[in-house]
Amino acid sequence: MSALANLEPKEVFHFFEEISQIPRGSGNIKRISDYLVNFSRERNLVYYQDKLGNVIIIKEATPGHEDREPIILQGHMDMVAVKTPECPLDMKTDGLVLRVQGDEISAAGTSLGGDDGIAVAYALALLDSKRIAHPRLEVVITADEETGMDGARGIDLTMLNGKRMINIDSEEEGIFTVGCAGGARVDFEMTGKAESTKGCLLEIKISGLQGGHSGTEIDKERGNSNQLFGRILEELTRVYPVKLIHVKGGEADNAIARETTAKFIFSEETNDEGEQISYRRDGIHNLLNKIHAELKEELGSKDPYFVLSWSFTDGRDKEIEAFSATDTRKVALFLCSLPNGVQAMSGDVAGLVETSLNFGVLKQKTVLHDAYLLASFSVRSSVESAKEALIRKLFAIGKMAGVKYRVRSEYPGWKYRVDSPLRDQMTQLYQELYEAEPQIVAIHAGLECGLFMSKIPDLDCVSIGPNMKNIHTTDETLSISSTQRVWEYLVLLLERL
Repeated sequence: MSALANLEPKEVFHFFEEISQIPRGSGNIKRISDYLVNFSRERNLVYYQDKLGNVIIIKEATPGHEDREPIILQGHMDMVAVKTPECPLDMKTDGLVLRVQGDEISAAGTSLGGDDGIAVAYALALLDSKRIAHPRLEVVITADEETGMDGARGIDLTMLNGKRMINIDSEEEGIFTVGCAGGARVDFEMTGKAESTKGCLLEIKISGLQGGHSGTEIDKERGNSNQLFGRILEELTRVYPVKLIHVKGGEADNAIARETTAKFIFSEETNDEGEQISYRRDGIHNLLNKIHAELKEELGSKDPYFVLSWSFTDGRDKEIEAFSATDTRKVALFLCSLPNGVQAMSGDVAGLVETSLNFGVLKQKTVLHDAYLLASFSVRSSVESAKEALIRKLFAIGKMAGVKYRVRSEYPGWKYRVDSPLRDQMTQLYQELYEAEPQIVAIHAGLECGLFMSKIPDLDCVSIGPNMKNIHTTDETLSISSTQRVWEYLVLLLERL
């Protein structure tokens, strides 16, 4: 039975529910891309699908609007697909289980994909409508936005006629976004020899953190489980030469890591002087207790539900491959040296983050007796030189640590446009409807508008969207009433434009 059948606007929530049944995490977008193509074919709409999965759909102007300038409507088809540890769904193959509670839609045990599923739903409802008046609509739904805007970077837009674009990838109603930070992904790969060892196993888990979007929530100074793991590992290896077997933290480089788990093995060895060192579980237990209390106090109300948990089991029955104690110490020092969070605030816009980075993903793999530690960061800045300086800083740390590094998925910022007829028209309509001024803002999060502006000269662009909370997390919600108001505003806007 449909979970959203009784919600208004029916046409929007119909398509939102339909695409929610299609797995569409970044890198897994073939089905949603093909769905958009089939939607277009069924309605005899002109469409373009490229090898990246991007889809462009054209709907000609309704009668009486043929002489109006075209409008580009833009969003992205992928979502950050994360789930709780106990959720049984496979997010590569299963659809979402939608829930309605009061004015909010969420998904059971997973992220909702309101970012940017609601943009796709709005666009499909407009394309499907036979009653809404509008100029020529050029709908652009890009692929893999969440993992570096690869779709927008590679898309061919030469078939478009529009010079005005409404991006529907914002998360706060009444806020018109007219500028954003540029960004890049930075990856590290640390290699060490895997040793076969028997001994006592230690499992550590960092959990209970709020996480959030690394652009919109980075200023809240919430705990990042990957960064906290680096600190814990440094303190642990300073006292005990444990060996790292496995680590996994975070789901996406642009989501603040909420959970990191790691497994270690330790045994009796000799120190540099040849003296026997005795490892005691209670010693490690006491140290982790101390660290837990310190971090709990430091995070305080910023992340009040932080938990550090651990357990011991016997691993003497079989040999297990792990980083050597020396290499584990190197891993600890490297991770502990990496910056994270806000690096600079804007001197021009009060409260706006200028430069930041997020330690989003940490994982380990073993291949043919070689152990590899992989770490990925999302770097953002509204100042290009500051972004480049932060990337060089990360490279310098990697070089000193003997770690391989690379930059990928770099994208430009979106510079504020002083003269914007589209912004003026949208503001005027908002004032008429709500007798209030919309907020005109630049944001620290990345949007694809900068890439579109680099491809379409003199593009006039504004980003809007309904209210969403906790995007990119399993607590993500979409406001029903806000979705309806933004839909009504968008329909009137297209009629007027």
